[in-house]
Amino acid sequence: MDSEAFVPDGFVPPTSLVADRFRLEPLGPRHNAADHAAWTSSIEHIRATPGYPDGSWPPLGGMAAEANLADLRRHAEDFTTRRGFTFTVIDPADDDVIGCVYLYPTPSPDHDVTVQSWVRADRAALDTPLADAVHAGPPAAGPWQRVDRCGR
Repeated sequence: MDSEAFVPDGFVPPTSLVADRFRLEPLGPRHNAADHAAWTSSIEHIRATPGYPDGSWPPLGGMAAEANLADLRRHAEDFTTRRGFTFTVIDPADDDVIGCVYLYPTPSPDHDVTVQSWVRADRAALDTPLADAVHAGPPAAGPWQRVDRCGR
């Protein structure tokens, strides 16, 4: 892995994480309606979640579904090109989107990856279990030695 690479050439990113109360799968355009509904219903909760300290996301006024779709396409492209890995968090009982997990390079010399996650306000009890499950296994148990969990 050269100094510019986020993951080594042979790294195969995980495509799922299954737990009792949620499952993860790569985020993509097919999740647009449910993803948009999830985060727009929980803007204040997400802004109060560890890892979102700058107050720029999610936007207080929300965004149009078309702009959200463009964002999901960007995340899917990042996954394909291995620049970052974004997962949607799904409720296994009804297949509804209840959150999101992001693994991206960090500008910090103290870390190899930044891991952020959020869940809808009505699933707030899953905030810590989700962050801990991601940290303990795939997807964060990748090639990174110094994981920034954003205060978790």
